[in-house]
Amino acid sequence: MSKQSQEHLDEIEKYTIGHYDDHAQSYWLGTKDHDVSQNIDAFLQAMPQSKALDILDLGCGPGRDVYTFKSLGHKPTGLDGSKEFCLIAQKYSNCPILHQNFLKLDLPESSFDGIFANASLFHIPSQELHRVLCQLHQALRPGGVLFSSNPRGDAEGWQGQRYGHFMEYETSKNYLDKAGFQIIHHYYRPSGQPRERQPWLAIVSQRKD
Repeated sequence: MSKQSQEHLDEIEKYTIGHYDDHAQSYWLGTKDHDVSQNIDAFLQAMPQSKALDILDLGCGPGRDVYTFKSLGHKPTGLDGSKEFCLIAQKYSNCPILHQNFLKLDLPESSFDGIFANASLFHIPSQELHRVLCQLHQALRPGGVLFSSNPRGDAEGWQGQRYGHFMEYETSKNYLDKAGFQIIHHYYRPSGQPRERQPWLAIVSQRKD
């Protein structure tokens, strides 16, 4: 794919975020009871078990997982580009929620033990993904963990009003390697299904120093 202009990147964020703003309540009602315990367990098991962890939920949506991390005794911060999601997440979790776009992140260095990116990184256009992953690397403390779960595939472009960049494992691994991450393990979801019925790829990786 040819390099996209800043104007086009701004358009991607505008319409993708706008979609979530416009459907925030219905999205919350439709996802608040989703069972993502497999992802949360895989993420937390890769980090120290004896302390409360500073966690960034990147693309926190309405705050379901921020609330879960808090209930488990950790110190989560949510982040989302949708203002409507941020308002819901703040009210639901009573945790710090950052209203930031993925392509304009402003994160303090070495501030998080882990970053949980569940169904969010696939919205980042391919030409910007390396830069964003490097920002996440810098925001993690040494040995920090990045979890990502994204729809897998080999395509990039619009699906309705949302933009998506879909990758299989090897392509995802290459991006993570170049940004300074080492994959600990990966798996496909939902579990117990044949591969053709597992549209989600989950990856647990660790910051290399």
